[in-house]
Amino acid sequence: MRVSPDRAELLALAVSIADEAGRMLVAKRPARPEVVETKSSPTDVVTALDRAAEELIRARIAAARPYDAVLGEEGGDTPGTGGARWVVDPIDGTVNFLYGLPDWAVSIGVEVDGEIVAGAVSVPQRGELYSAARGEGAWLGGERLRCNTGVALDRALVATGFGYDSGRRAVQAEVLAHVLPRVRDIRRGGSCAVDLCSVAAGRVDAYYERGTNYWDHAAAGLIATEAGARIGGLRGRPHGTDMVVCAAPGLFDRLHDLLVPLDPERDAPAVHE
Repeated sequence: MRVSPDRAELLALAVSIADEAGRMLVAKRPARPEVVETKSSPTDVVTALDRAAEELIRARIAAARPYDAVLGEEGGDTPGTGGARWVVDPIDGTVNFLYGLPDWAVSIGVEVDGEIVAGAVSVPQRGELYSAARGEGAWLGGERLRCNTGVALDRALVATGFGYDSGRRAVQAEVLAHVLPRVRDIRRGGSCAVDLCSVAAGRVDAYYERGTNYWDHAAAGLIATEAGARIGGLRGRPHGTDMVVCAAPGLFDRLHDLLVPLDPERDAPAVHE
């Protein structure tokens, strides 16, 4: 059964669920969360609350829109015929969550006909909830967001992140060594979703990273673009696992042109002890 999706209704539901999941995670986080599984490497961790949060999110979606599809980081891809697909990261920044650092987020994007049309990102430890619907702007609570514009590359505060594989990290460190002297400074927060929302809010000027997944940037990418930023990959390709670059259009071009000769979409052999 296909139910015609209404963007306002989809956004309201995404915001409500992200807020509930975030509050649950804060309430139930023990002093030392237990690592129940690792994924791509021993440092790529999953906690029991990652799974509990996704279960809650899926249950709320199923109750409101039982025929929709869901793609979740922990639960995989569940098909549906309801006209929308929900793209869910129950905890983006799990290592921050594990260590008690504040920059982790619940991210819920809603895709219709292959395009993200609504998204919500809750950053519970900061008491912040970002949202956007396509064509309707980006918001932090009741404040409309605009990214920073007119920033020169050498005055840009640039966020980035690092992968879990040691070979990938080696290349990322090499790229960073070339980028750092050419920008104002670097910030490494530990959550793609939070970093993209920080671009939207003007807390950083730009962001780039190799190795993020669709659920990491589905909602926050829409929030950033609705705040006036441009998001993409290198050489005209769309953003994705190979590379995400995000900044106001002029700065995007300058950061892009700095990155391309560095060949950042590569991995070195893994480093072993």
